[in-house]
Amino acid sequence: MKAPAQTVTPNTWEFLRDAMITPTGFREYDARWKYPEEINLPGMTALGLGLGTQMISRGIDPVIAVGNDYRDYSLTIKNALMLGLMQAGIKVLDIGPALSPMAYFAQFHLDAPAVAMVTASHNPNGWTGVKMGFERPLTHGPDEMSELKSIVLEGRGRPRPGGGYEFVEGVREAYLDDLVGDFKMTRPLKVVCATGNGTASAFAPELFARMGVEVVPSHNELDYTFPHYNPNPEAMEMLHDMADAVRASGADFALGFDGDGDRCGVVDNEGEEIFADKMGVIMARDFAWLYPGSTFVADVKSTGLFASDPELQAHGAKADYWKTGHSHMKRRVKEIGALAGFEKSGHYFLAEPVGRGYDCGLRVAVEICKLMDRNPTKSMADLRRALPMTWATPTMSPYCADLEKYEVLDRLVAKLVAQHEAGMPLAGRKIAQVVTVNGARVILDNGSWGLVRASSNTPNLVVVCESSESEAEMRAIFADIDAVIRTEPSVGEYDQTI
Repeated sequence: MKAPAQTVTPNTWEFLRDAMITPTGFREYDARWKYPEEINLPGMTALGLGLGTQMISRGIDPVIAVGNDYRDYSLTIKNALMLGLMQAGIKVLDIGPALSPMAYFAQFHLDAPAVAMVTASHNPNGWTGVKMGFERPLTHGPDEMSELKSIVLEGRGRPRPGGGYEFVEGVREAYLDDLVGDFKMTRPLKVVCATGNGTASAFAPELFARMGVEVVPSHNELDYTFPHYNPNPEAMEMLHDMADAVRASGADFALGFDGDGDRCGVVDNEGEEIFADKMGVIMARDFAWLYPGSTFVADVKSTGLFASDPELQAHGAKADYWKTGHSHMKRRVKEIGALAGFEKSGHYFLAEPVGRGYDCGLRVAVEICKLMDRNPTKSMADLRRALPMTWATPTMSPYCADLEKYEVLDRLVAKLVAQHEAGMPLAGRKIAQVVTVNGARVILDNGSWGLVRASSNTPNLVVVCESSESEAEMRAIFADIDAVIRTEPSVGEYDQTI
């Protein structure tokens, strides 16, 4: 198979004939391009051929479940991808329009060895991409993505006979049945359901209704132009809209879902946003009571409360801080047998017996409703206020070029580790530990911490700090971490600071 061109020029003869793929679309744990500026339809077919070839080379049975999100061009993209998969000798099980977690569910429901979901996730219109995986409930990580990139860009995709196609009915209904089971609320609950006109609009309102939850609709009509805002529960635009809806309706809380439904955002009854790491601690407290001695994985950007919270400690819960990224987190939860994983971006990974280990915003919604049912006298704000107080910075990103950021980070990690080994303080306190699984998370003797890591997706470093004691200590941690960062002249300005 001929190697794809690595530059894309729309409105040319070649664009309609030859595969064209910009290499930068192959990310650490999925593939994402602007369409048609960075990939054309023959390029997507080449990606399918490459993915099918990767399956065959790894000895995976040649069957794959494929879905697409609700964007006007996603079906066209999916058809091009499926053509390449069939060329590679793969039998395609087309589950139709879907959420990413519905596609992951289909792997179990249909006993399919592989999955490919056409989605740009929470990216705005104009983007497309594919989330894919072989070993359920896992998705491709850096090693698998690097291998796939080489197969595709070097033209090593190999056509084989035996490919086929089947459209599979009923997966959406089976997915909703699996989420709800026979659960019904025993307390009245009124929830703002915010879907931003995205794919979750076809799922979330019905999900809540099945549980006996009163739904306050918020942009629940499917509309791939996203007329109000891009569905992304990390974006303040969506969160402010959710908060306004809570105040206007007197709802118990709001839950918001991103474009492909694998993330969930929460706003409480007072209109206060609860960041996903703090919501994770609220859920972990509930799970630790139900399942004492559980292990919880948190990404390195998340609050230190997973390790220091007295309630979690009282139930023998153990914390494991791991690499940021949905693929890394899923893999870690499975490897160490954790009950759940929590990522600050809003990905939650709920494993058996709660979920199946993949990130599903709707599974999170169900478990939050169950949590509230187990706490009938408490409001969401009560649960938020019951957590120990901490002071945290937003995620701050100083510029650092893609070709330099990992080498710069290696030097910064070495400097911070050396500071710890020399017994030098940070923010006036003793350094207890430096976790280096993903950059450097410098943990002080009181549980406060500061993190520097490299962004997986953009030319930036990422800095987050949290104090268990005061805003002043949080600022001191940032000042001392930043002083180390400023020893690297190639690091530029922050996108935002405290």
